Amino acid sequence: MSNGQWYPPEWPDRIRALADGTLTPVTPRRAATVMLLKDTADGPAVHMLRRRASMAFAGGAYAYPGGGVDPRDDERLVAWAGPSREEWAERLGVTAAEAQAVVCAAVRETYEEAGVLLAGPTADSVVTDTTGADWEADRAALVARELSFAEFLDRRGLVLRGDLLGAWTRWITPEFEPRRYDTWFFVAALPEGQRTRNASTEADRTVWIRPADAAAGYDRGELLMMPPTVATLRQLGPYPTAADALAAAAGRDLTPVLAQARLENGELVLAWPGHEEFTKHLPAAPSGPNAQGTSA
Repeated sequence: MSNGQWYPPEWPDRIRALADGTLTPVTPRRAATVMLLKDTADGPAVHMLRRRASMAFAGGAYAYPGGGVDPRDDERLVAWAGPSREEWAERLGVTAAEAQAVVCAAVRETYEEAGVLLAGPTADSVVTDTTGADWEADRAALVARELSFAEFLDRRGLVLRGDLLGAWTRWITPEFEPRRYDTWFFVAALPEGQRTRNASTEADRTVWIRPADAAAGYDRGELLMMPPTVATLRQLGPYPTAADALAAAAGRDLTPVLAQARLENGELVLAWPGHEEFTKHLPAAPSGPNAQGTSA
């Protein structure tokens, strides 16, 4: 493999099982991830974390802060700034309650994994300091799911700043994966006065890096990444400022990207529609216990 595309050795067998009907796809879980940007003298940098090699899903891969939606955030209304829940619902293609939970997940995961909180005491402010024992206790309770994000916001009297987020793209984990996520990718700018930190137990490293530099590291095989990460890095590259990227989000197509596996001329072809660089060609029948194909 010449680049850094994350490609588990069990994929070929799972793709064949899906093709012959012996594998039943699991239902994807709703999730959200945030591309947090800050301006530098050389253009915007994006905050990325490297998942620990021991992680069951995408171990060792570079990614953005993100995770699954907490269903409890569907149910409890939160103080809200920016587009209404109904506007978010139309944008994300879900119900208003589900839209609230997806946006809550994006903000919660950024706080849990990067220590950055897109919320404030009023609709036009953002907290500037989330350090201290009381904040850390609440963050730990969120991570442990002892506290929903809606409860956290209510307890602290905070307004969720949905206006600081822009929906960028949506990817669904391939049907042959045992862990599947229906993930909305958001873009946001680092609020003034806040700083990132590696607050996640799932990451062993965090970096601020220009999207073009991260994509180049992937191309050289130095940085391991999943297709959605590489695709979004390439999409972010042309924007000269974080504000420009955030403004562009409103016009982005959120049609879900879902990998497809098909039999073609004696080969299994794995492809992500609209993203030809990730196409894989696999032998229709395995040639060994961990037979893998090559990039197209």
